[in-house]
Amino acid sequence: MTYRTIRQRLLLSAGSTVIMGFFMAAAANSQASATDYTSTYRSATPGESSTTSPATATPDTTVQPATAQATPQPSTFHTHFWDALVLEPKDAWSSLRANFQWQEKQLSTEAQARVDKWIEHYQASPQNIVAITERATPWLAWINQQVKERGLPGEIALIPFVESSFDPSARSHRGAAGLWQFMPRTGDALGLVRNGNYDGRLDVVTSTEAALDYLEMQADEWYQGDLMLSLAAYNAGAGTVNRAQRQAQGQGLPGEYWDLALPNETMQYVPKLKAIATIINDPEFYGISLPEIHSDPAFAKVQLEQPVSLAQASRLLDVSQSALAELNPGLLNGSIDLHSAQTLLVPEEVDTQVLAQLSQSGSSELATTATPDVHRVENGDNLSAIAARYNLNQQDLIRWNALTRPESIQPGQLLSLSGR
Repeated sequence: MTYRTIRQRLLLSAGSTVIMGFFMAAAANSQASATDYTSTYRSATPGESSTTSPATATPDTTVQPATAQATPQPSTFHTHFWDALVLEPKDAWSSLRANFQWQEKQLSTEAQARVDKWIEHYQASPQNIVAITERATPWLAWINQQVKERGLPGEIALIPFVESSFDPSARSHRGAAGLWQFMPRTGDALGLVRNGNYDGRLDVVTSTEAALDYLEMQADEWYQGDLMLSLAAYNAGAGTVNRAQRQAQGQGLPGEYWDLALPNETMQYVPKLKAIATIINDPEFYGISLPEIHSDPAFAKVQLEQPVSLAQASRLLDVSQSALAELNPGLLNGSIDLHSAQTLLVPEEVDTQVLAQLSQSGSSELATTATPDVHRVENGDNLSAIAARYNLNQQDLIRWNALTRPESIQPGQLLSLSGR
């Protein structure tokens, strides 16, 4: 059963319980409601609203004759049923907005000007926002769920917008990598495995959990839970932020993020995040069109008990290898090595029984997808891509096929994949 199927059943069960509860309540007070229809407040007259609030209506102290026809009033059940039956948002954007916590916070004139500068910057290139939010499609709903479950502001789910433009494979010239742009040493300290086969910084699930842990840890350790200061430390390091905070407090300031004199990139970090959250909170007002993203995650997680290549998983699941590669950018050689990772992300709609087969040790289906003996070169092939496809070493391919000019392989050429 996929995540979405389980969740839908739980929601249906919970919804049924709520509905039954309301109907039972309605039945319990139906007799009382029948006698309460006599107007407690004066009846509405022509030109006067019939929905006058009890708080503003004038009580009618005149006793109605027994034979008078009283104006029916809605029972408590009728009044509150639909108000209480709150439906979950149908898309990820609505769910994200519902989790925003910083939109109503008033900023100083100077701080708001820093945010407004970035709102204008993003508005000037709406195509960039569309491209980035399109790139966020596979990840946004799941990341928002993780943020919400921790009780964090929904704005935190947009950090990858600022850090990497929601590109899981993004790498900076300074060595940071992934959606959350972890530097190698920071990733190592947080337990993100990094070797020739796998980079946990590029693994969206693993790196997201590490990033949220890191933000919470720093907020609790240094900043009494202040997440904006933790975000500054995420960007510039806790030492830099702590020195700036002490300096601000020495000048009689509270030492909040907006008070600090920080490196320019860090000074712009939270304003950028606040600006993009402001736009997403009301995209129509800012003339931005966001892509449709379902409120449920776009992928399912499969725990594996044996190594598997993306080529094997592609054939077994009947899913394109490129789709699997996009969901699993941490797999540098196109396969899972159980010493580095055990979880494969697959499109959410994949059949659950097939997932179970994939995760079982000794799957006969996997055995039938073993690496073939030869590969026929196709248009667009190169040796590096062929090696990655079959989880082979490129130098082995060169040696097995006695290639003197590996860059010059031709369509139709047959390459040995085993040296036999």
